[in-house]
Amino acid sequence: MISAEPYGPELSSIRDVSRVRHSGSGLARLIVRTRFGRFRELTSAMNVRLNQAQVPSGAPRRAATVALLLLAQLTLSAHAGPNEQAKRIYERIAGEPPPASALTQMSAAITATPGQQGLLNAAAIATSAPSFYNVTLKNLVVPWTNRDQTVFAPLNDYAATVIGMTRDDVAFNTALSDDILYTVNAPGLPAPSSANNDHYATAEANGVDLSAALKRTTQSGAYGTPAQATAGLITTRGAASAFFINGTNRAMFRFTMINHLCHDMETVMDITRPADRIRQDVARSPGGDSRVFLNTCVGCHSGMDPMAQAFAYYNFDATAGQLVYTPNQVQPKYLINAANFPFGFVTPDDGWANRWRAGSNAFLGWDPTLPGSGNGAKSLGQELASSDAFAQCQVTKIFQAVCFRAPASAVDQATVATIKASFKSGGYRLKQVFQLSAAACPGQ
Repeated sequence: MISAEPYGPELSSIRDVSRVRHSGSGLARLIVRTRFGRFRELTSAMNVRLNQAQVPSGAPRRAATVALLLLAQLTLSAHAGPNEQAKRIYERIAGEPPPASALTQMSAAITATPGQQGLLNAAAIATSAPSFYNVTLKNLVVPWTNRDQTVFAPLNDYAATVIGMTRDDVAFNTALSDDILYTVNAPGLPAPSSANNDHYATAEANGVDLSAALKRTTQSGAYGTPAQATAGLITTRGAASAFFINGTNRAMFRFTMINHLCHDMETVMDITRPADRIRQDVARSPGGDSRVFLNTCVGCHSGMDPMAQAFAYYNFDATAGQLVYTPNQVQPKYLINAANFPFGFVTPDDGWANRWRAGSNAFLGWDPTLPGSGNGAKSLGQELASSDAFAQCQVTKIFQAVCFRAPASAVDQATVATIKASFKSGGYRLKQVFQLSAAACPGQ
């Protein structure tokens, strides 16, 4: 058994939502971002490239210059020919100017088959560029792997697995449930290890070409994780070290929702769901006022706690540096701070239930062919990745990364809906979403 002592009181009897809920390495974290809380980095896949400079007030000359440049860009887009369209597609997908040979090929593809098919043929050439995997995809995925949601973090097994699945056209709706892992097949690298990130960090430092060197394997084979305990990206070392460490394992659920369904807790609050599965650590009368619980706390916990129960057998051991799985034994972190509300739910196992299939969160589009309940992370991952919100999230993030704008207009929303339909019917291939997104905004 793992001692409960490392997990100090993380919830007080007052302000239990805004106080520290998940902590790691001594740094305070918030389980729910307050509406007017501190600034957070853009969670966009391409947050480095999507940050937009702001024109200071009181600088009319600079503002006028920017306006002229934008007007010139729009004029250019309105009259873009095959060469300009090819250049734009390549730069948006590969993140760098196209070499002359690729530009010639892509321009010829656009000319040979006018319309969307020609644009898709050109985009397919761009997605074969090494920089698409080494730069664009890596910058897209790395923020998903850490709590700060920053791109300035080392390559890890989570990111490498997404990149490999994209390259190999692996169905991405298995990303939260499959026994899958990608390692780097290159000389001079430490062996993959469940206890450290040296294999991936060294590959990145050595400038290994991920488009050629990634090799598919399994977590059960490489790390020794029991096959039934594997849940795709959820059980990678990268995810475990960020979201299973300390805390109450609610962080894993929250960040999976953010990264793969594009919803943080405040956007899925529903105070109409039953409160019977909310754990003991959540005070029912924060500050002596039960209305706070009934009108705020219950909105997240009534849905989150029954689903986060799927992770009851998982922990990240910071000392050993690896994921710990204890079958049929609930981790002590699920039982901490029981005095906050002794009559609350006591977690007996890893059985989970999706209370959001009814109520306002039915809009997330849950798969009616699934039971909506189960045991363990693998079946919960299937539940989340089979939702319509999962497909919508992947397409929206990629569209924004490629087109440099959120799909806010009616035209863009219709385009995203069409791409999402192709994504779902075409085998959940992320590479195809990049190609379709680039074809939707090549410069007309």
